[in-house]
Amino acid sequence: MSKLVNDLIQKGYLKSDSIIDAFSEISRMEFVPKELELEAEEDIALPIGYGQTISQPLVVAFMFELLEPQKGQKILDIGSGSGWTTSLLAYVVGTEGNVIGIERIKELKDFGEKNADKFGFVKKGIAEFVGGDGSLGFPEKAPYDRILVSAVSYEVPEVLKNQLKVGGKLVMPIRNSIIYLEKKGENDFYKEEFPGFYFVPLVIN
Repeated sequence: MSKLVNDLIQKGYLKSDSIIDAFSEISRMEFVPKELELEAEEDIALPIGYGQTISQPLVVAFMFELLEPQKGQKILDIGSGSGWTTSLLAYVVGTEGNVIGIERIKELKDFGEKNADKFGFVKKGIAEFVGGDGSLGFPEKAPYDRILVSAVSYEVPEVLKNQLKVGGKLVMPIRNSIIYLEKKGENDFYKEEFPGFYFVPLVIN
């Protein structure tokens, strides 16, 4: 187990066995530009080009524990960037599950796809990467058990709420907080807010 993963466990950010296993097996080093590989084990956000970043591991761990991804689920990962979160989710859902990573910057979408397939996730059909405006979700594969958004917005887009299954969960940053939504009924949502975070913005075309 890496020092980074061990530190996140000790600090209480990583708790679930399946998420700890994913963090242990899917090295962040495989998802950063070559010149930043030595910094990949640091608990900091790192630039991946095009004004985007790979999120701080502590923040990813916090969001994953809220999201509670499970084996066999269908998950939408919005702002997939260099492919790390999509790959972590693919590891958790396994061969019976499906993770769709959506990224508006084509070069990053291609980079993320290539990185994820270092672990065979694309070849096995567990993960797929699409280019597009994440604020619109991906209706072609809806509804989803889980939706993860890794870019900040001012509100949860209604279209994303609509693409969530009843019983499903959505985690995303709104302003300087992380929002947790659980869909209790078609128009019934339980919401919690966790302040004190910073993300790159979700670009809406």
